[in-house]
Amino acid sequence: MTATTAGSPQPCCDEYAAMQRSAYGTATGVSRRGVLGGALALAGASTMVGGAVVTASPAMAASAASVLVVVSLRGGSDGLNMVVPHADPDYYRARPNIAIPSDRLLVKDGMFGLHPAMAALVPLWTAGQVATVHAAGLPVANRSHFDAMEEIEDADPGSRARVGWLNRLIGTTPGDAPLQGFSAGSSMIPTSLFGPRPAMSADRVEDVGLPGAGDEGWREASVRTLWSGNRTTLGRSMAATLTAIDTFGAVEATEDNRDAYPGNDLGRALATAARIIRGDVGVEVITVDQGDWDMHSGAGGPDGGWMYGNNEGFAEAVAAFLGDLGTQAPKVTLVTLSEFGRRVQENDNYGTDHGYGNVMFVAGAGVRGGYHGRWPGLGNSYDSDLTVTTDYRQVLADIVQARFGGASIPTVFPGLKRQSTGCMLGV
Repeated sequence: MTATTAGSPQPCCDEYAAMQRSAYGTATGVSRRGVLGGALALAGASTMVGGAVVTASPAMAASAASVLVVVSLRGGSDGLNMVVPHADPDYYRARPNIAIPSDRLLVKDGMFGLHPAMAALVPLWTAGQVATVHAAGLPVANRSHFDAMEEIEDADPGSRARVGWLNRLIGTTPGDAPLQGFSAGSSMIPTSLFGPRPAMSADRVEDVGLPGAGDEGWREASVRTLWSGNRTTLGRSMAATLTAIDTFGAVEATEDNRDAYPGNDLGRALATAARIIRGDVGVEVITVDQGDWDMHSGAGGPDGGWMYGNNEGFAEAVAAFLGDLGTQAPKVTLVTLSEFGRRVQENDNYGTDHGYGNVMFVAGAGVRGGYHGRWPGLGNSYDSDLTVTTDYRQVLADIVQARFGGASIPTVFPGLKRQSTGCMLGV
């Protein structure tokens, strides 16, 4: 991932640019191998092989009953120009240059409509497979990219424990397979997957393997012989790695349909995620990133520009992904997260600054389609922020309750007082 895409302005936020350089090893002298080495050290009992990182204890994979795909819109997406509150007159007063006209919106109801660049989602919306929850976010505003991302992915306010909510989730489900948690399209294990339970990350399906395999199979055989029977911490991690590689063969045998996806980072990562899911190797949660949402300037309008391109790329990638799941589609639910939303008021550079409330998309299996959430109105917004009326964890908890019936909500989301958002069937 990179901080910007071709044709988009450079991000104005120094913190976000620094975070991207730190995470992806650009412009800092940190190589990809160096970044992976950092992940190895942080994970403790983890192993880096080729382009993949594994943190696990050895076990055999089994078919997953449900799969959750979490798409992180890094940089703070502008939910007000993704799902537009066209019936709120303060939206148009606050954004005279970058607001999306009501007559250009898609699948409108009495309050909301989708940005016109999201046409790829309309068939799925009409079929009831896409929902949104507006005015969602952290319980307390946090405008720091670093801190807000960590808080969102820990989902355990006030705790000092370094365990992500997805790691806790796979800890409540049966099994202990190395492939239960997977970060696709990245060589880094995100905060949400960090913790004591199995997790794996790889840029591409082809990155999962041992150097020296194939024509030099004796190298792989030597590695297996070397670690056979080793009961140390590193030995157990190597055993998990070898198990994961062996199991992953079913994924490598699947068809690569990446040509059906847009050629952006999200499209490539979701194409990888779809192959992993179709391989049916026991993966239960997959994380995917789409960066480049930190639009302090030059956001654009209804016919083009930075926001238009991001919305279009997002919609096309999600639509391609849901159409690429084959027989596994009834298992898969996708949800989006972003560390915060943007200010209601546009700034002097035709962009928006760090805000508070945002919108979340939920798509795929078990979704109750349509617009959800309690709209607070923009006229009384504090400090030009969209007020949060739905704790983002409530949306995630609805998905966990609906799709992972045996999971413990108090374990996954400590201290959360449950209140359904209505975005999932049966919850």
